Amino acid sequence: MKSQPCITVLCPTYNEAKYVENILTFFSESLPKNKELYIIDGGSTDGTIAIVEKWAKENNAIHLLNNPHKYVPQALNLGLKSSFGEIIVRLDAHTIYSKDYFEKIIETFEKTGADIVGGPMNPVGETSIQKAIAYATSGWFGIGNSKFHDINFSGYTDSVYLGAWKREIFNDVGYFDEQMKRNQDDEFHYRAKSKGKTIYLNSEIKSTYFPRSSYKALFSQYFQYGLYKPLVIKKIKSEVKLRHLVPLFFVLYLFSLVAAIQFPLLLLPLLLYVLIDIFNSFANNQMVVVKFASIFVYPTLHLSYGLGFLLGLFKSPNK
Repeated sequence: MKSQPCITVLCPTYNEAKYVENILTFFSESLPKNKELYIIDGGSTDGTIAIVEKWAKENNAIHLLNNPHKYVPQALNLGLKSSFGEIIVRLDAHTIYSKDYFEKIIETFEKTGADIVGGPMNPVGETSIQKAIAYATSGWFGIGNSKFHDINFSGYTDSVYLGAWKREIFNDVGYFDEQMKRNQDDEFHYRAKSKGKTIYLNSEIKSTYFPRSSYKALFSQYFQYGLYKPLVIKKIKSEVKLRHLVPLFFVLYLFSLVAAIQFPLLLLPLLLYVLIDIFNSFANNQMVVVKFASIFVYPTLHLSYGLGFLLGLFKSPNK
């Protein structure tokens, strides 16, 4: 019988006392048994460290690392250099994973021969705003035609949610770019693809993700996504997609509306946007309160990403 490869599981944390025990429980109860977990903490002050230390005393496969830089790419690189598993799996504390998550990852590597595998992002919500965000970020009007937002798609793609990697890929492609406080996974996957590596998304690798719970938090999240995307595109020009640029064009168009006093026809695209926004917000089976919340989620997504992208065009990679 063929032995299963050892899995290294990496989970960056910062003040995740509310969620980290879910990760520790999932890791301890899931198969295969041959695996190790590294919680890489960015200086939590809410009890996260104490929780992990308690579990680590009872399970020698659980390790706690300190990440003085706080950010995710440094955490991932620290975990990579401290571990030894043949397959690297990244987890996020705000996500719930199916019981066979690791097994499906191993199975997908074996069946496809891909260098990187993962599942789709499947957002779910508890509050009306979270549900609206989950709905809006799963459709074309919210985030474009990104395949890893399609929970039914399986096939080769540009990126996957979170991701799992064969260890040898880091010898060929390098580590995560520590300049990327956001989008470090996209940048790595695009860089790997540009070097001939393959990425396979399997819809059977299931997880559920909880979005931000306020418009302010959503704006901040997508502003940062937009801010770092130009740095990614400048590094790997072959991966620029229209969906990356549309929010930028939308923001530039809004700036042009100062001329609408003299040229009223400039308002027509805005009217069309509002109509599409309302249609997409109400053409579903969501509760009425979620429908109304969606009306504001769409422009929050587009404005924040577009403004971030605009500023990112002038951002130095060293700052």
